[in-house]
Amino acid sequence: MIARSATASLAAYRAKRDFTRTREPRGETPRAAAGQGAYVVQKHRARRTHFDLRLELDGALESWAVTRGPSLDPSEKRLAVRTEDHPLDYAGFEGAIPQGEYGAGEVMLWDRGRWSPVGDARSGIERGHFKFTLAGERLKGGFALTRLPRRGKERRENWLLVKEKDRFADPDVDPIREWTKSVVSGRGFAEIAAGDAWPAPLPKFRAPQLATLAHAPPSGADWLHEIKFDGYRAIVAAAGGAARAYTRSGLDWTDRFARIAEAVAQLPMRSALVDGEIVATDECGRSDFGRLQKALEARADVLIFYVFDLLEIDGEDISKAPLVERKARLAELTREAPAAIRYSDHLRGGGPRFLEECCRMKLEGVVSKRADRPYVSGRTLSWIKTKCVGRDEFVVGGYRPSAKDGRAFASLLIGEYEGRALRYRGRVGAGFSESDLARLAAKLRERKISPFAELPRDIARAARFVEPRLVVEIAYAERTSDGVLRHPRFVALREDKPAKEVAAARDGGGKR
Repeated sequence: MIARSATASLAAYRAKRDFTRTREPRGETPRAAAGQGAYVVQKHRARRTHFDLRLELDGALESWAVTRGPSLDPSEKRLAVRTEDHPLDYAGFEGAIPQGEYGAGEVMLWDRGRWSPVGDARSGIERGHFKFTLAGERLKGGFALTRLPRRGKERRENWLLVKEKDRFADPDVDPIREWTKSVVSGRGFAEIAAGDAWPAPLPKFRAPQLATLAHAPPSGADWLHEIKFDGYRAIVAAAGGAARAYTRSGLDWTDRFARIAEAVAQLPMRSALVDGEIVATDECGRSDFGRLQKALEARADVLIFYVFDLLEIDGEDISKAPLVERKARLAELTREAPAAIRYSDHLRGGGPRFLEECCRMKLEGVVSKRADRPYVSGRTLSWIKTKCVGRDEFVVGGYRPSAKDGRAFASLLIGEYEGRALRYRGRVGAGFSESDLARLAAKLRERKISPFAELPRDIARAARFVEPRLVVEIAYAERTSDGVLRHPRFVALREDKPAKEVAAARDGGGKR
């Protein structure tokens, strides 16, 4: 076989790059950074994160973009798209490629070492199948690359990368999750982006899309159905290794959700705006708002961010794309996410059966979303929520004093808005801990006139009224014909939601 000229093989590489803007090497000095038989794997956070396998051959680096990264499991076949040859000194490149340039994003030196072919490498590549051995700091042993037949007008060369069965094969170890930092500098993507000093601007907060309450989930394949969580709705903006966490009303709660913000900042992107729900779970893995409140008070490191929508990614506004496309990109973004982040998966179609199963598991309910619709701030009919149990938010409009010494109040008088009128929905005297009583009492602001549009005389006679500004979450058995709750029980104080948003019927009190 006749070796190709390294200068000629690098023509495509150089044509794609403006070396006055990018610090990638031009490749003027052969063998400057790599010796004969050198190899690297570079983890590249571009539009989509992938791993670039580069093998030195004939004075250049033969390159394949391995979309899901290498595997140590011989039964796993990983797609490897052949790309242009790179110069030898690219084997030492780690840094950020500026926005607007080809391959914009961060490049991490994920593995490096030596490689040796089994047989003639150039002949094997031209035939479309060759085997080789890696002696890297992370990857070791035999591998094989096999070219797939081209389909139709397909221009790119698709190959499969497979681990050989040898003593280095290990189906139980996922190298992508095992090693997340640079093998050279020990840096992650956030540190690489910050070190090269061109982070994308932090995305601006935008009001979340809200679901409309219904008695049953919609049917049909046009709908995606997700588990409804019992937590704090959050919009998290991240860029350049920093992140801010906002409540649904735009309050900056980054200090309360510091662990979540830090986790989002570590995702493989330059910038993103993510929608989800922050929860704490019980022993069965169910979200529990009471536990969430206690976790926040104790600053416990147990919060989980279930993400279910992606509005912006790397400076691109994708909110107008169909939901199914946004979720696909979100799933890819969170494929290697820190433990504090979990992707909220969905079921397509079968809404009524899905609700039945969620209720059997004692979950809060289901949120159903049109698969083909864009993201729209505010309450819409393309998101529908259905609940398993009575559990809503209400406004505190007064209280009944307690006859017991030391108890701040006997019960709270609660209501919800119908238009501008605050409608009475009952008294809540159960479910309070001593700390709940003290905390609520300190926040009540008394007034002389009742904030309720109407109030039963026997209730009004013994009541003390307060400014209708506090929102509480209440669990209950059912509502009477006039809307009053039966067997209500206090769950938590809601500080993430304005009282004016607690509306009857069209709101239903849900968080999503």
